[in-house]
This record gives sequence, structure tokens and C-alpha cells, in this order.
Amino acid sequence: MSITSAFNTAMTGLTAAGLASSVVSENLANALTPGYAKRTLDLSSNASTVGVQVVGINRNIDPAIQSGRRSTEAELGNAQVQADFYSQLTTLVGDISDPFSISARLTNFESSLIEAASSPDSGPRLDDLALQAEALANSISEAAEGLRDMRTAAEGSIDVQVDIINQALKDVEKLNARIMVSEAGGMNTAALQDQRAQLIDTINEIIPVTMIQRDNGQVALFSEGGSILLDGKAAELTFDSVPDTMPHMTQDNGLLSGLSINGIPIDTGPDGAIKGGTLAANFEVRDVFAVDAQADLDAMAADLIERFQDTSLDTTLGATDPGLFTDNGGFFNAANTVGISNRLELNDLVSMDGVGETWRLRDGLNAAAIGNAGDSSLLQGYTDALEVMRTVSSGGGMGTTTVSASSLSANLLSHFTQSSTSADQELSFASASFSAMSQMELAQAVDSDEELQNLMLIEQAYAANAKVMTVVDELMETLLRI
Repeated sequence: MSITSAFNTAMTGLTAAGLASSVVSENLANALTPGYAKRTLDLSSNASTVGVQVVGINRNIDPAIQSGRRSTEAELGNAQVQADFYSQLTTLVGDISDPFSISARLTNFESSLIEAASSPDSGPRLDDLALQAEALANSISEAAEGLRDMRTAAEGSIDVQVDIINQALKDVEKLNARIMVSEAGGMNTAALQDQRAQLIDTINEIIPVTMIQRDNGQVALFSEGGSILLDGKAAELTFDSVPDTMPHMTQDNGLLSGLSINGIPIDTGPDGAIKGGTLAANFEVRDVFAVDAQADLDAMAADLIERFQDTSLDTTLGATDPGLFTDNGGFFNAANTVGISNRLELNDLVSMDGVGETWRLRDGLNAAAIGNAGDSSLLQGYTDALEVMRTVSSGGGMGTTTVSASSLSANLLSHFTQSSTSADQELSFASASFSAMSQMELAQAVDSDEELQNLMLIEQAYAANAKVMTVVDELMETLLRI
């Protein structure tokens, strides 16, 4: 080997060692940076001259593992939204052990009825009966209002997530262009690719995506349901939110907005174009879970009103007079049951917050005057009305069943509890899957011990090449002295 060849070889070695130490330093500095992919220096022999040639800097990413992690992350987000909904719903209606649950309130009302019937002349017992009836009506209406709030929150989440998706898609489009220009100029694009990967992770949690590599370092994004989100140009998602949702408002009747991609309406159901992820979950909460829960609560409220609106039970009632429990103070109309649980109220005549004439619980709601203080027939009739087996039909999860009032409330709580348990199980499975995939991805991330070992090897390589340079320098000086 000539002195020139030795000199050139050592120079390329020093250059490569310097760049390698920079890569190791960057890896160590970003070991805990979210979205950072480990860098490695790609070297090869220089075929045209001598020495080593830097081919480029690689990002250590396994596409299969990354795709698996993104898929499980989207499933986790979807399961979390559903579990949160049912957890809040269970809190609203209560469970078997909750002394303030709807079922417990009904039991207290029934017990108060029995006590009042045993001593119909007792004013305090009639007052307590009014209070227990009020508490029962309030527990149902407050649960329904809480459900409406959750539905409105889902509507708001959809609106926010659509904005996030639109901005993220535009940013990925910009990064695609920058990466293409940078690669054409021979520049390192690893940092830009990290930034793009983080944006894709953000999109993927909301709408699970499939990433396809295109020429010149660009990527295309498709939803798992098959919609084009980005292929050269970013798609635009549109959604028109409302400030508040009411029980009768649905996507089917046009009172709530659906989702469009580039102006084309898409299916927002669990098997539609945006299936999986938090966006689909929020649509399911708004359009399915909350609607079914509303139907169940409405079925219970309607049943409670009808049980005490019978003119054969309280003969002082006219054909269209409201009974003990009312639809916003009025007569119950079987054709208008949607949202009736939100409107459920105790009759103002006996409500302690209203007129408060609790003697009417004994003598009849529309009685002209106070009657026989020892007559418990109406109170006993109220007690019997709770035990009557009635056919109750719900468009929600309870379906159609023939039950007493207590059995209906127990079925309601049981159904919601089972749904909550099922959602928690799905969440647990999704969390375990995501954790496993994350660990596999982290195994490819920066290992500080390995990087320090690499740094020692780089130091040795640098010293060896520096030694060659020193020898070449000494040889040149010797030759010049001859």
C-alpha cells in the first residue's frame, strides 16, 4: 500500500469514527425521548478508491412490530372509551351495594308505602312517603341527565378529534414533502421521520391506520376500514357538532351529524370506515350505547308512571289527569316515551318542593278535601301496584320482559353492571396486548449499555486510524529530510 493510500484510508476511518460517535451521542441523548428511533451507521468499503464509505444513517424500526403496536394501541384507546362510559353509567344508576342506587330508592319507597299504609293517619309517615317518592323520581331523572351529559361529552370529543386528525394529516403531508426534498439533497432525514412517526401515532390512536411506503421516502395512510386518509394529499374530515345533545336527537333523524371524508359520508359504526380507535368508540357511545341506556331508563320511567296513573287505582283521577309520577308534571303519553326518564317528576300536589299536601297520597290526588284519616285503601293499592307483573318493552339492552317494578329496577342495574364488567374485561385484554407489543418495540430502542460499548469500539477505531496518520506523518518527514 502506498503512503497516499494509507493516508486516504485513515482519513475515511477518522471521518466514519467521528460520525459514528455523533450517532451514539444522539442515541444516548434521546434514549428516553418518545417516538425516537435508534440510529445506526451504515458503512461499506469504498470500491472506487480505498477506505470506508458512509452509506447513510438508518432508523432501527421493525415495520411489523410497529404496526402491531399501533394496532393494539388503537384497540386500547377504543376499549378505554367504552369502559369509561359504562363505569360512569354504573355510577349514575348505582349497583346492588349502593344505598343510593335506583333499586335502593325503589325499595325505600316501597317500605315507606307499607309503613304509611299501616298508619294512614300519620302525617310524618305521609311526608316521608312523599320524600321517598321524590328521591326515586330524582334518582331516575338525574341518571338520565348524567347520561345526556356523557352523550354530549362524546359529541365534543368527536369534534376535537376530527380537528386533531385534520391538522395531523396536513402536517404529515408537509413532512412527506420535506423528506423527499432532503433525501434528494443527500441529507439525513431521520429526525423528520421521527416527527412523522409521532404524528402517525397520534392519528392511529384516533383512527387506526395502515401505512404504505411510497417512493422518495413518502408514506400513504389508509384507515383499517379502507378509507384513504393520505396518499399524496391529505384527506379532509368534516363533522358538524352541536353544543348539547337531547335524547330524541340521532344521526338517523338528521339532528346529529355523521362524519364525511372529502365530502363523502362514511359509516361511523364499529365495522365502518373508521373502525377501532377512539373516534369510532365515541361515535358508538353517542349513537349506540347511550341511546340503548336511554331506552332502558325511559322504559323504567314509563312503567313507573303507568303503574300509578290508573284511574281504577285512584278514582279521583280523570282520564287525562297525571298520576303520582308525571311526565314533566303532565299526563303520560305512550307515544312520547323518548327522554321521559329525563322528564320524570313527582306530582306537584304531593311533592314537598311543591304544594306538599301529602294527605292526598291517602285520600286521592284530586280529592276535594281531606278524607277519612284511617282509610289505607289507596296506600295499599299503591303497594300492590308495585307488585303487578307488567310487560315492559325497551329498545335498549333489556328488551321485552314481564316484571314487577322491583324486578325491573334489578334487571336495569344488572344489565348495566354486566355491560360494565364486559367492557372492563375488554380493556384488560387490550391493555395486556398493548403492553406486550410495546415491550417488543422497546427491545429495539436505545440500550445505553450497548451504546457505551459501541463508543469504546469507536474510540479504538479512532485511535487506530490516528496512529496510521501519525506513522504517515513520520514517514513524510523522513522522506523530506533525505
